[in-house]
Amino acid sequence: MIDANSQFFAILTNVGMAKQANADALGIPWKLTEMGVGDANPGGLADPPNPIPSAAQNKLLNEWRRKPLNQLRVDPVNPAVIIAEQIIPADEGGKWIREIGLYDADGDLVAVANCAPSFKPLLSQGSGRTQVVRMNFVVSNTGNITLKIDPAVVLATREYVDSRILDELSRLDIKQSVRAATTANIALSGLQVVDGVSLNAGDRVLVKNQAVAKDNGPYVVAAGAWARAKDADSNVKVTPNMTLAVEVGATQADTIWQLVTDGAIVVGVTPLVFKDITDGLARLFSPIFVGSPMAPTPAQFDTSKLLATAEFVKRSGVEFSGFTSNSADLALTAAHVGGLHSFSNAGQLTATLPPSASIAQGATVTLACAGAGGLRVVGAGTDVVYTSTGVTGPILMALGDTAEFIRLQDQWRLIGGTVALRYAAVMSGPNFLTQPQFDSSLRLATTEFVQRGLGNLRAETAVSSSTTLGANAIGQLIVGGGSTPFTTTLPLASSVPGGSQIHFMATNPVSTWIVQRQGADILDNYAGGTYIVIGLGDSAVFESNGVGTWRLIGGSASLRKCDDFAASLLANGHQKLPTGLIIQWGQGLAMPNDGNDGASAGVDTYITFPRAFPNACASVVATHFGHKANLSVIARNISTTRFTAETPDPNGAQSVRYLAIGY
Repeated sequence: MIDANSQFFAILTNVGMAKQANADALGIPWKLTEMGVGDANPGGLADPPNPIPSAAQNKLLNEWRRKPLNQLRVDPVNPAVIIAEQIIPADEGGKWIREIGLYDADGDLVAVANCAPSFKPLLSQGSGRTQVVRMNFVVSNTGNITLKIDPAVVLATREYVDSRILDELSRLDIKQSVRAATTANIALSGLQVVDGVSLNAGDRVLVKNQAVAKDNGPYVVAAGAWARAKDADSNVKVTPNMTLAVEVGATQADTIWQLVTDGAIVVGVTPLVFKDITDGLARLFSPIFVGSPMAPTPAQFDTSKLLATAEFVKRSGVEFSGFTSNSADLALTAAHVGGLHSFSNAGQLTATLPPSASIAQGATVTLACAGAGGLRVVGAGTDVVYTSTGVTGPILMALGDTAEFIRLQDQWRLIGGTVALRYAAVMSGPNFLTQPQFDSSLRLATTEFVQRGLGNLRAETAVSSSTTLGANAIGQLIVGGGSTPFTTTLPLASSVPGGSQIHFMATNPVSTWIVQRQGADILDNYAGGTYIVIGLGDSAVFESNGVGTWRLIGGSASLRKCDDFAASLLANGHQKLPTGLIIQWGQGLAMPNDGNDGASAGVDTYITFPRAFPNACASVVATHFGHKANLSVIARNISTTRFTAETPDPNGAQSVRYLAIGY
């Protein structure tokens, strides 16, 4: 049985150790070719024991598959470890994998391993998968082991493919860009500043100015010693014409450097010399120009792929090509296209748009009226001026108006500016008519509609069983009524905007109706708590702060929670009223008096009110409760906090109840 104490490992067999020793001694290549897997269960047991690899093995206990290796390599971290790998496709399996064997070209079992049991399903079982079986084993010397696999084996792991792709990319002359480049000899260790750039661990740096040129090349920054970049750390990856671009730096930003060392290069031995080739390149893809490059300005209204100069852009109306201020009538020309032209005069002025025949399709002209006299816009010759709705005729502009015109065919059409709103449906259509009362569509609301709707709730919803309200309950009246108790849960306060309100009203019949918070929300009802009970005829208004609190801000239910109606409904209790009047009740003991002057026969015993009257106690009425008939009780020594009760009965203290009124 497999448990936490089970051990899994790989070892060379006696045959494997002998062949390894022979290869080391004689320098004879030793070729590993195949991998076998088995279930270690020749007896077909339901729960076979965990197999223990033995050096004496010459076969697996119960091998069910043997195929050529897909990969054989030395561990890049530990050169004494060989990694052998085989891939089992999805259409093979239906068995357990508990033991793994490695075979050489002679068919001998040279290494054996056990592994945690893994069932390899068949695709036909409905849970097919491609499974990678990997064996890592230690050898004394990997130098004489032939690390070569059959190229006819077409399956490969993603890790292997990614590794090969990175290896091939690293051999290209165009390398990944570096963050910065050196300008002088530096120590190749630690985090430092290069060309004004504060380097971080993992940054790529082009080292090109070392006193010993063999140390030049791309490096990766580290807190300790720097290592050469992975794409430039071996001879096959560093070749003449290797090129790197620099990303940032005070002097080296956006430069491109090329390795100009010729001939065979041995990394760490051959001096490496780099040359700045930035100025020698006229790149066609994403070129970056410096200085003040110039180009011919294309003809006005040109639509080809010629470069657009600043002059062309200005003239084309991407932004206003110019501005004119006019105080007299003006016939605009092609030179005015793309510009903003203002007209100002105490009397009405006329602006004639450019002749359409000389203007390209889509060209625009923008006009502004800055004079109290207004502006009249007309077409030149037979040109027609259209509004955005197709109405023809002069366009009249008032003080503060703007208008944008576009040339289409032999016409100028109004397409923008404040004047266009005069003809737009958004201003003159049904959107700006006052909608019927209680309309809840997406049409615009006029001030008339808003004034008419102030104070109204948008809907009413009846509830008679437990439910959780959503955000759509905002602005509604929730009417509760039911013969059995039920609970209504408020929406999360954070799910609705601050200021959102929900109204509640209890109708007949109603049993116990509880309105409670949701989750960890706070129900701020003046007295605290997580819920309130709404009784028959009660109303309540809750408001969300939009964060995590619902506040009880109105309705008859709020009266029970406010200080003006504060009450304590106990045996010794009180009721406060908004006028300031306070009614208190309770019980205590009346002491016998001496029968002469009304004074107590003993020490006065006071009865304390449940709460002190703020100003005065106006009256106290005390009565005996018990078995004695016609026993009078006298209230004396009345203050805002207490009084004494006395009785003529000489037989000791008697129980009394009292009612006190004050303010």
